[in-house]
Amino acid sequence: MVSDENNFTVTLGREGSDYSAAIFAYCLNADAMTIWKDVPGVMTGDPRKFQDVTLLSNISYEEAIEMAYYGASVIHPKTLQPLQQKNIPFYVKSFVDPTKEGTKVGASEKNQSEESYILKENQTLLKISTRDFSFIAEDHMSLVFGHLSKYKIKVSLMQNSAISLALCLEDKYNTVDELNEDLQKVFKTEVVKNVSLFTVRNAKMENIDKFYQEKSVLLEQISKNTLQMVTQ
Repeated sequence: MVSDENNFTVTLGREGSDYSAAIFAYCLNADAMTIWKDVPGVMTGDPRKFQDVTLLSNISYEEAIEMAYYGASVIHPKTLQPLQQKNIPFYVKSFVDPTKEGTKVGASEKNQSEESYILKENQTLLKISTRDFSFIAEDHMSLVFGHLSKYKIKVSLMQNSAISLALCLEDKYNTVDELNEDLQKVFKTEVVKNVSLFTVRNAKMENIDKFYQEKSVLLEQISKNTLQMVTQ
């Protein structure tokens, strides 16, 4: 918790209590920090959306941050930053069954890199292209991201070519129509709402064909061992 200029108590936003605990752990040089959730720990996928998911008993700070960045909801990236700076182990445990070991996040030889699945729903796919077939250059990118900041829209995935830019967006404040109206003054745009972003971390590339089954893929991106696809 923090206070505003009038000394009224305010929260730190989503996962505010976890972030506050991490700050206290950092300031107190704590031996460890534990947060309690309604799940056994960090899983290889949300059990409400995926079958046959398993518990990750040990993961690195980096893996936890990557998973949180791609949309895993158990841990917020801000919680991990102060802990990583002082190498403070971080445990995610279940208040439903507190005797279980849960997940340990930190530096360890036991850290796992298992195939993990993350699904972000209610996304918007925005395709932007120049009107005169000129290249998408730095000034174009600056203009687009300036508008994204203005309307508080988060980019979940970005892919660009010479004359086009595709963005998978999280429209938390329902401002994507206003964004699109501004962009159409300069660019040609196409908007597809209610799409999903499916991410596979530590994907086994020899078996990725199974992820395309029964999906209408609008956009895909593969980098190292991470597969992402926007589906309808």
